[in-house]
Amino acid sequence: MEVEVDDKDLKAAGAELLTDGLRGLRIHGWEIESRNNSILNSSSSQQWEQKLQTSHLPEMVFGDSCLVLKHIGSGTKIHFNAFDALAAWKQEGLPPVEVPAAAKWKFRSKPSQQVILDYDYTFTTPYFGSEAIEIDSDEHGGGEVYEQNSSLHWEDSEEKLDLVALALKEPILFYDEVVLYEDELADNGVSLLTVKVRVMPSCWFLLLRFWLRVDGVLMRLRDTRMHCVFDKNANTVIIRERCWRESTFEALSTNGYPTDSNSFADPSIISERLPIILHKTEKLRISSNL
Repeated sequence: MEVEVDDKDLKAAGAELLTDGLRGLRIHGWEIESRNNSILNSSSSQQWEQKLQTSHLPEMVFGDSCLVLKHIGSGTKIHFNAFDALAAWKQEGLPPVEVPAAAKWKFRSKPSQQVILDYDYTFTTPYFGSEAIEIDSDEHGGGEVYEQNSSLHWEDSEEKLDLVALALKEPILFYDEVVLYEDELADNGVSLLTVKVRVMPSCWFLLLRFWLRVDGVLMRLRDTRMHCVFDKNANTVIIRERCWRESTFEALSTNGYPTDSNSFADPSIISERLPIILHKTEKLRISSNL
């Protein structure tokens, strides 16, 4: 989705695009930047495998691609990257999804190779973002930025995402989609992790989505949505909603849905057909100084 930004809209919203070749903008105390770079080369892939203590990575890992949202006043940084997502995959360690015997040959790189799927080859991840506090040492004359890995204080919340506000006709000041990793499961489906961000004059909104389809076997959708309304008269608040959905093709067939893979190409269309297995909403309050 290509978005043409009107300079008048930017100015009216008090926003400015980032410079020096960076993609993103500054608005109401936030700096939002996205990076879309090429896939890891073989040397970098080997380094990642060593760090992650695995001999398996998705076919396409966009290791230098990321989305970063930084609240300048507090140094609160929320960001999304492939390495942390794969570290979460490794830690969760789900058992491998059973595939039909006829499909196993597709995973062979050589005709004589025996296929042992003894790891989660779907790269399903529970990842819902990374967090840090960045401290600018300019205040102390150092001129450097220090990052502290930090677990921010998210509170359980009954508050829901304001879908009405998100549906308002506002100009889009910035939009991007960042692919973090992708694997076609040897032409046996798709495993895809992406994050999309949209910035309007009144708020920013993002969707981190892990989408899995193992043809004829299983579908998994793990969504994380975050929404932040710009309010000069109150502390900054971010609402985070996590929703996991999952179903087998067999269960969908029992409910009368088609079972051919072409009917399940777009997760946005079929998501409501998949039963919810986890739903959690949280709130983060950010003051100017943490």
